[in-house]
Amino acid sequence: MKQKTIKKEVSLIGSGLHNGQKTTLKILPAPSNTGYVFIRTDIKNKPQIKAIVDNVSDTSRNTTISQNDVTVNTVEHLLAATYALGIDNVYFEINGPEVPILDGSAKFFVEAYHKAGIIEQNAKLEIYDLTENLSFKDEERDVELSVYPDNSFKIDVLIDYKSDFLSNQFATLCNIKNFTKDISICRTFVFLSELEPLLRMDLIKGGDLYNAIVIVDKKCSQKELDRLAKLFNKPSVSIHSRGILNNIKLQFNNEPARHKLLDLIGDLALTGYRFNANIIARKPGHYGNTELVKLIRNHILSIQNKSNTDKNNIPIYNSDAKTIMGLKEIQKLLPHRFPFLFVDKIISYSENEVIGVKNITNDEYFFPGHFPNEPVMPGVLQIEAMAQTGGILVLKTVPDPENYLTFFLKINNVKFRQKVIPGDSLIMKLTLLEPIKRGIAHMKGEAFVDNKLVSEAEMHAQIIKQTTK
Repeated sequence: MKQKTIKKEVSLIGSGLHNGQKTTLKILPAPSNTGYVFIRTDIKNKPQIKAIVDNVSDTSRNTTISQNDVTVNTVEHLLAATYALGIDNVYFEINGPEVPILDGSAKFFVEAYHKAGIIEQNAKLEIYDLTENLSFKDEERDVELSVYPDNSFKIDVLIDYKSDFLSNQFATLCNIKNFTKDISICRTFVFLSELEPLLRMDLIKGGDLYNAIVIVDKKCSQKELDRLAKLFNKPSVSIHSRGILNNIKLQFNNEPARHKLLDLIGDLALTGYRFNANIIARKPGHYGNTELVKLIRNHILSIQNKSNTDKNNIPIYNSDAKTIMGLKEIQKLLPHRFPFLFVDKIISYSENEVIGVKNITNDEYFFPGHFPNEPVMPGVLQIEAMAQTGGILVLKTVPDPENYLTFFLKINNVKFRQKVIPGDSLIMKLTLLEPIKRGIAHMKGEAFVDNKLVSEAEMHAQIIKQTTK
């Protein structure tokens, strides 16, 4: 897969939810590997803020990012649309401190991207498979978010605010391609009891009852409703039978839960990476979301570090390279013979490591019986090939190796990552994980084809002197 950006610039104009300031947001194409970068065009020298979780500075009522004392508020809906549509590199030029709230959903951002067009770039897109369970729990807020390894990107959200209308709602997204029709149009929500306190805090200046679902969580007289209507320049408001104000019609019965899922995607964009995982969130909010995002980003960085280390340790094989030990020398050490000898030659040897080669040919005896229409080397034979290579490493530690046999005691952490087929050269690297003690060796075995890891295992082996020959 390739990274993506947009074809052309696109603009939106609107007021910020909390500061009420009208701003213009311009979204522009960006080069590969840029990520998401906000540019404050209203400030001298146009400072930039990279949208990653390291730059999150506030999560009280929205997600705010800051860098060098420059901030942008309420980035989550914009980032949700960007991330869900598969856009990887864009600049966000904004002439104010807050992203426009528009209708309180991500709908207009999605429409803007469709208007701009989305194009592929030359750079490869890395999608990481998370390999560990991760979780964040805040008992005081009654929040719990968990991540489980999966082969795709899935999110499940459960909310429960102990009110008649929001006692229990569930939303799920099993395919990110469904974001536009199922999630993007879902608007933010607020409890009626929160409105006046928020106003007293000098917030929601851009709120106008058109960009939020108002949930009635307290008894409210008509006099109070009339005052509320006047406050938000509405002719009148009343309470819907389902416990919400009649300011807007719900898109879905579980629109609040879907909007929480929308917010979560926007915050997940702050990982700076794309990844596969199943995320289960109970009562998510921006604080809990970003705490989980920190765990995910750190985990992906550890995967990158391991990958870079692994790449540096991949054995380089050239068929013309010098052979340290040929078939005749190998047969002097190992008792195995055709058709059960799986090491053709040794190309590298040291006190702690050995590298062997097995050339996989069309006439291997196991191919006629193992998927004959699409021959594949059995995984257990790949392990055997690594074991025989490791046996050479172990046997070279005794003065008369021809008088010893190597027996494997246990094999752990076996993984098969790619098929091995006729024509492949299987490069096997066996490395001692600790010094040999009392004839017992603990080794790491790795098998490669074309510089790609195809199988691996940890092995414990013991060398025992033959009693008869």
